[in-house]
Amino acid sequence: MASRDDIKFLSNPKIGNQRKKYCRFKKYGIKYIDYKDPDFLTQFINEQGKILPRRITGNSLKYQRKIASAVKRARHLAMLPYVTDLLK
Repeated sequence: MASRDDIKFLSNPKIGNQRKKYCRFKKYGIKYIDYKDPDFLTQFINEQGKILPRRITGNSLKYQRKIASAVKRARHLAMLPYVTDLLK
């Protein structure tokens, strides 16, 4: 019987495997999300300036709400743009 190392695959066998999403705030123990840090908040907005949803970022509901309010505060104080073309 051939071992797994002897079998040649036509496609990558790891294609269907996806890593489990995790909340980075729970994992690293981040309690406060600072609205005065636009570099950190740009991780959670796309190129057009829209807030990324939970299913993409992997945040929990509690921290996604905090991210949304921090981004909105930063927009109000003109630290982040409301609408843009190719922000990143």
